[in-house]
Amino acid sequence: MKKIIAFYIFIFPIITFSQISKDTIFSQKLNEDRQFTIALPESYTSNKTKKYPIVLLLDGDYLFDPFHGALSYGAYWDDIPEVIIVGISQNQKDERFTDCGVDQETGLPDAKGELFYEFIGQELIPFLEKSYRIAPFKIIAGHDVTAGFLNFFFYKDQPIFNAYISLSPQFPVSMQETIPDRLAALNQQLFYYHATAEGDIKSIKEKTIKLDAAFAELKKENLNYHFDNFPNASHYSLVLYAIPNALYHIFGIYQPISVNEYNEKIAVLPSGYVDYLNKKYETIEKLLALKTRIRFNDFKAIEAAIIKNKAYDEFGELSNLAEKQYPKSMLANYELALMYEYTGDFQKARKYYQAAYEREEIGNLTHDFMFDKMEEMKNAKTPDPTSTATTPDPKP
Repeated sequence: MKKIIAFYIFIFPIITFSQISKDTIFSQKLNEDRQFTIALPESYTSNKTKKYPIVLLLDGDYLFDPFHGALSYGAYWDDIPEVIIVGISQNQKDERFTDCGVDQETGLPDAKGELFYEFIGQELIPFLEKSYRIAPFKIIAGHDVTAGFLNFFFYKDQPIFNAYISLSPQFPVSMQETIPDRLAALNQQLFYYHATAEGDIKSIKEKTIKLDAAFAELKKENLNYHFDNFPNASHYSLVLYAIPNALYHIFGIYQPISVNEYNEKIAVLPSGYVDYLNKKYETIEKLLALKTRIRFNDFKAIEAAIIKNKAYDEFGELSNLAEKQYPKSMLANYELALMYEYTGDFQKARKYYQAAYEREEIGNLTHDFMFDKMEEMKNAKTPDPTSTATTPDPKP
């Protein structure tokens, strides 16, 4: 089964990413050409105005494929937004170590390390933003020495990255002691994920666990933090365990309403179901800088909560929201029809089912279904809550 899952994860890039290519940028800072691999989402060509978050990978030579597979798989199920993936090549002899050079006294990038740091922030990112449609939300990831180095990017007051994925980090010169202080001083929203493993290199594991203990004492509402210590993994295998956990931690708010979210957070509310839906998507926009149309299935989940809790007056709000999100579809009139059906005004219910019939189909709302509901309303005499054929389908 694990082999089958792995197979599907790594064939999905063929399906969901339409353009993968290698490119080169000349760095004036480094005085050399630097190669990178870039993957553009399938919709990049067809959607000419859409901007995409970027995932920048240090150690791109070997991190690109596992990140590519996990991101593609998540995007296929709409659990993770489409992103642009860029992997920096560091496969020359000792390049990853010279790129990440650090002064042993100051603990800051030195020599080529300082130039590589400036190359990313002052040359590569501006080049990518000029060449591609990059959204404001940016992620950086690395493994061992590059995982330690990427922390320097939030040492500035206004970090250029919003999320950090640090896999088995090899920290230079007591960095694990300064990271909490640096994060405590920042006011912008940040995501931070790091991981170690039972079979990790001993010195790396000890320092990473020590850093997690320091994070436990750091109370910051604007810091979205997660740590994993994998029991059956090594320094290298933990990468494949950690990548999906990191991505689902960062993009957790983006996911469609699940059965658990519906049962634990929505159905238990006494009211305010439409407000919950609005706030969910407002949070997606605020945290991830992504303006996303509300999913049809999320409308259905809120509809189910309204029916379950007999809060039928909220169907009016849900209809208004549907009109904004899907103005040509049946959805808005359908929600009004439900409101009148559940409150026993079958004449008005029939009117809005007919209005819905005249619009475009969406999801499981079809012309045949609307016609059947119109006929049903002709002979309806008393409210029958079990008569509504559509049921919520929150994503499991």
